[in-house]
Amino acid sequence: MTTKTFALSFALTLLLTTFFCSPATAHFGMLIPSDNMVMADDPRTITLNLSFSHPFEQAGMELKTLTKFFVQNAGSKHDLKSTLQPQTIMKKPAFSCDYAIKRPGIYQFVMEPVPYWEPAEDCFIIHYTKTVVTAFGDDDGWDKEVGLKTEIVPLSKPFALYCGNLFQGIVKMNGKAVPDAEVEVEFYNKNGIIKAPTDYMITQTIKADSNGVFSFSVPAAGWWGFAALNSADYKLPMNGVDKDVELGAVIWVHFESWPGQK
Repeated sequence: MTTKTFALSFALTLLLTTFFCSPATAHFGMLIPSDNMVMADDPRTITLNLSFSHPFEQAGMELKTLTKFFVQNAGSKHDLKSTLQPQTIMKKPAFSCDYAIKRPGIYQFVMEPVPYWEPAEDCFIIHYTKTVVTAFGDDDGWDKEVGLKTEIVPLSKPFALYCGNLFQGIVKMNGKAVPDAEVEVEFYNKNGIIKAPTDYMITQTIKADSNGVFSFSVPAAGWWGFAALNSADYKLPMNGVDKDVELGAVIWVHFESWPGQK
């Protein structure tokens, strides 16, 4: 075997080994508010950052535009697309907006992006992403469904949680529970200082039970994303060929440190 042939063979082997042996990393729609528990002495305006990424690895992807971005409060939905401002998050195009909290209550913020084409998976990805903000002591309605195509409905209050608390939710598609749904869980490693022992530890994966209920005990304070993945009941065209669509029901939840701990 010539030196050139050996080098090509080695490079191909390395490429195939990387492709087949590295665990797949998860995509997450991200919707992160500057404050998810607005108290009387806190600023009344919060900033929300909207992006698409691999949150643990701090690897951003382009969030081109949104089909929907709204807030649901006191039974009413308010379109917020006009408030979006271009932003760069994790070195990729993203959005942010400022929102004034004017009264007590539960605020569910939701974004639906245009379908994202993922060549590596040969499919489109749409993540219906939400986060919940509570204000001024009123926490009624934190478990209300928004009515998305697919959605994680929390069984644990999605705020005022300590690190180590058990978080539970129901995975739903078209308003019905999804038995045995697969849920990916990932930490927003904002400063990039946490290093996973192996690539397998970047994304935690759990399965819902026969009623669509999943449980996860969070090991560290900070923002955690939960993404329940299911195939859509329709396809979208790419270069004249119909392709599968992955629908993600995503919720972002913040967990606090126990008082006295860093």
